[in-house]
Amino acid sequence: MGELTIVVFSGAGMSAESGIQTFRDSNGLWENYRVEDVATPAAWLRDPELVTTFYNERRQSVMQALPNDAHLEVVELEDLGNVSVITQNIDDLHERAGSSNILHLHGNIRLAKSSGPAQEKAYYPIDGWKLEKTDLCPDGHRLRPHVVWFGEDVPAYEEAARVLAGADVLIIIGTSLQVYPAAGLIHFAENAQKRYIIDPKADELDVPKNFVKINASASAGMRTVLAELKNR
Repeated sequence: MGELTIVVFSGAGMSAESGIQTFRDSNGLWENYRVEDVATPAAWLRDPELVTTFYNERRQSVMQALPNDAHLEVVELEDLGNVSVITQNIDDLHERAGSSNILHLHGNIRLAKSSGPAQEKAYYPIDGWKLEKTDLCPDGHRLRPHVVWFGEDVPAYEEAARVLAGADVLIIIGTSLQVYPAAGLIHFAENAQKRYIIDPKADELDVPKNFVKINASASAGMRTVLAELKNR
C-alpha cells in the first residue's frame, strides 16, 4: 500500500480560534463593511484608499494572531502521509504552524501584487502590516492586496482540483461551503476513501452522504480525526 494522501480544505472557522474575525457569522466583517465597498475590483477603482485601509487592518490582525491547536494538528497529519492544505483563508497561520504544502485559493494577505495587467505574474512580501499608497510594482502600478475579490477568477482553482482528485482522505474544516467556485472543489475528491467535515454546525451543511459530519470546533474536530487516522 502506498503512502496515504491527505488533503485538508480549510475555511474561516479554522482561524476563528486564533481570534481572526470571520466574514459571515454574526458580528462578522460583512456586518461592518459592504462587500461592494472593499472586496471587488470596482471598489478598488472607486476608492483604493478605503480598500487598502480595510486590508491593512486585516493584515495587522493576522500578524497579531497565533496558530491554534487545529493548525498544529494539521501539521501532525504529516506523520501519517503526504499532506496538502488547500485554504480559502487569506491569513498565513498554516505557514506559521509549520505545514509544508499550502495552496491559497483566495490569496495571501501578507503579500501584494500589481494592480496593473500583470497581476498574477509576481507577488511581493509586505514589510510589516501596512501597504502604502507609494508601494508600486516594477511597471509603476500601485500594489494591491494579493486577495481574490468577488467577481475575479480564482487562479489556483485548477491546481486545487488536481490536488483534490488525488486525495485518499479529505478533511474539510471550518467552511460553510457557500463561496463559489471554491465550494464546488470538494466534488473533485471522487477517489477519497474517507471524507470528514468539521464545523460546529456540520449537521446543517449540505454535503454528500459519504461525509462523516463532526459537530465541533476546528481544534476539537481535528483531534477526533487525527486519533481515528492514527488508529486506522
